[in-house]
Amino acid sequence: MAATGRTLSGTDVQVPALGVGTWAWGDRSTWGMGGYDSDLTRDSIREAWEASIDAGATFFDTAEVYGNGESERIIGELRAADPERAGKVLLATKFMPSPWKLRVREALLAALRASLDRLSVPAVELYQLHGPISLRSHAALADALAAAHEAGLVKAVGVSNYSAKETRSMDTQLRKRGLRLATNQIELSLLRRAPETNGLLATCAELGVLPLAYSPIGQGRLTGKYSAANPPPGKRTFSNHPMAEVDRIVAELRRIGEKHGGKAPSQVALNWVMAKGAVPIPGAKNRKQAEENAGALGWSIDEDDLAALDEAALPGLRSLQNRFWQHG
Repeated sequence: MAATGRTLSGTDVQVPALGVGTWAWGDRSTWGMGGYDSDLTRDSIREAWEASIDAGATFFDTAEVYGNGESERIIGELRAADPERAGKVLLATKFMPSPWKLRVREALLAALRASLDRLSVPAVELYQLHGPISLRSHAALADALAAAHEAGLVKAVGVSNYSAKETRSMDTQLRKRGLRLATNQIELSLLRRAPETNGLLATCAELGVLPLAYSPIGQGRLTGKYSAANPPPGKRTFSNHPMAEVDRIVAELRRIGEKHGGKAPSQVALNWVMAKGAVPIPGAKNRKQAEENAGALGWSIDEDDLAALDEAALPGLRSLQNRFWQHG
């Protein structure tokens, strides 16, 4: 059965089975627009926006730290220039709870209002803590999220990069305040299966927390574009496995894709993430990438192929430092 949209716990917000991650939009130093990818332009981003929405990928994830707010500004500009498509869009953004932000309620509300200004919206569907790096307790963080909800600035609240234990703790604190933990944004792909094998996905399912999967195609490694002979460029350090191992997984993706009418490796990889109960949020820098991502919708791999991919997948363990400070 093909993956369908999901309702965020405690809300009437329904997100589609596939979203769009916008870290690359506006982050010049890492991704382009002055960095190594000269093909990333405002025009190519606009085309990715249009193609994603037209294909049903209407859930866009951003953050205050993506390009120091530039990703949010670009989305705000796209919304203003394209009100018809903007009316179909669901927005998620994030607060970076840096350790020095001890007055976390005030800091979160100020950051949220600044994000809303850049996005040119009165509220967002989802507001997330960007990582488990705050020195404040989960109770204090839950208070801050509850204040944002009570102010009518967010419809749902979530976290990012929380472990199973941290997820359970935050869910408990939010329930005390009449809220549900709606999401946990994590790195999940065939190059990082650890969230499934370490119990995180099971914890999310138990609590009704929707996993949002960033880097679901390993920052391009699972597209077939790269190989051991042609490794990915620049700063793509997440899911950084020897490409010979990645080549083996891509070969399996190609085999399965052929069974389904010639699906691309990335489309099979995204479909695998959906089969795990997560909503993948791959990046899209242009129309072609957006349309290729959308090819993961409307079909599903069978149990035999799911098992074959599980066997081929890599655990993709990361250090605590990387877990805390990545931007996904």
